[in-house]
Amino acid sequence: MSTHVRHPIWLPALRPADACTFASLYAVESFARATISSVIPIQAYEILHNEQIVSILYTIVSLLGLSVTLFMPMLIRRFARRWVYTAGCLMLAVGSVFFVTHTLWGQLIGMLCRVMGASALSITLNLYIMDHIRKTDFMQAESLRMAWSMFAWTGGPTLGIFLYTRFGIYAAHGAVVVFALALLVLFWTYRLGDNPSIRPGKSRPANPLANIGRFVGQPRLRLAWLIAFGRSCFWTTFFVYGPLFMVITGEGKLAGGLLVSAGNALLFMAIFWGKAGKRFGGRRTMTFAYFGMAAMLFAAGGVGEAAPLLTAVFLLCGAFFTIALEALGSTAFMRSVRSHERAQMAAVYRTYLDFSELTPPLVYSVVLTFFGLGSVFVTLGILAAFCGFFTWRYLPKSF
Repeated sequence: MSTHVRHPIWLPALRPADACTFASLYAVESFARATISSVIPIQAYEILHNEQIVSILYTIVSLLGLSVTLFMPMLIRRFARRWVYTAGCLMLAVGSVFFVTHTLWGQLIGMLCRVMGASALSITLNLYIMDHIRKTDFMQAESLRMAWSMFAWTGGPTLGIFLYTRFGIYAAHGAVVVFALALLVLFWTYRLGDNPSIRPGKSRPANPLANIGRFVGQPRLRLAWLIAFGRSCFWTTFFVYGPLFMVITGEGKLAGGLLVSAGNALLFMAIFWGKAGKRFGGRRTMTFAYFGMAAMLFAAGGVGEAAPLLTAVFLLCGAFFTIALEALGSTAFMRSVRSHERAQMAAVYRTYLDFSELTPPLVYSVVLTFFGLGSVFVTLGILAAFCGFFTWRYLPKSF
C-alpha cells in the first residue's frame, strides 16, 4: 500500500472538449473585447480632438495588426499553442494598463496590445476547434459559439460606456482585466492539448510571404477568405455608418446605439442558421444569406434619408442574414485547410478582418464624393451579391 499512488479524481473526470467548451471560451473573450469596444474611439477622440487623426490612428493600428497576424504562425511554431493563447489573454489585460494612462502613446500601445491579443486568441482557438470538433459538426459548433457571444456583444459595449461615464477610466478598463484573467483561468481549467499533427514540418515555409503564396494557390481557401471578408465588411459598415446615418438624419445618438445593440442581439439567431445549414446544406444557406443581405442593403440604400427608421429596419434585416455567414462561413475554411498547415493558413485567413476594416472606408470615401450616404449601403450590396454568386458557383455541393 505504501507504493500505491492515488491520482486526483477530478483529472480523469474532466470531460473532453466539445462545442460548449469553445463557446464558453469565446463568450468570455468577447466580453473582454466588447466591453471597451465603444470606449476606445471615444477615448481616442478625447486625446486627439480630431476625427481625421483618429481615423489615421486606427489605420496605423490596422496595418500593424495585419503584420502581427501574418507572423503569428512563427510564434505558434516556436512555442506551444497554449502559451500563445495565454499570451493573448495577458495582452488584453496589458492593453488596458496602457489605456488608463490616457496619453497618445498609451492609446497607441493599448490598441496594438488589443489587436495582438485578439489575433493570438482567434488563431489558436480556431486551431483547437479544428482539433477537437469533427468536420461534420463544424456548423453546429460555430453557430453555438456565435449565439453565446451574443450576450457579450449586446451588453458589453453598454456596460463599458456606463462604467466609463459613471465611474471613470479605471472602472471600464479594470473590467477588461477581470474578464481577461477569467478567460485565462477558464482556458487552463479545460487543459486543451496541442495536436502535434498541426505543427508544420521543417520543410514547410514559415515565411509569411510564402504562407500567403500557399494560401492564394488553393482555390477553396481563397473562396473561404472571400466569404469571411464579405460578411466582415457588412459589420464594419453596420457599426460605423449605421449610427452615423442615424445621427445625420436627426434620429440621434441613442437611435444609433440601439441599432447596433439590436444588430448584436440577433447573434442568437446563429442557432437557427446552424440548423438551416444542416438541413439544406452550407452552400445553399450561405448563398441564400448573401443574396438576402444584398437585397436588404439595396432596399436600405434606396430608401436612404427619406425614411431613416425604415432604413434601419432594412439594415437589421441585413444583419439577420449576415448572422448566417457568421455561423456557417468559417466552416468553408475549416473543412478545406490541410491539417499539416493549419497554423500558417489560419493566420493568412484571419487577414480578412484587417482588410475589412481598411477597405470599406477607402471605397466609401470615393463613393460619397459623388453620391449621398445611402450609396454606402448600395455599394456594400454589390459586394454581397458578388460574394453570393461566387459562393454558389464555386463552393462544393458537399458543404
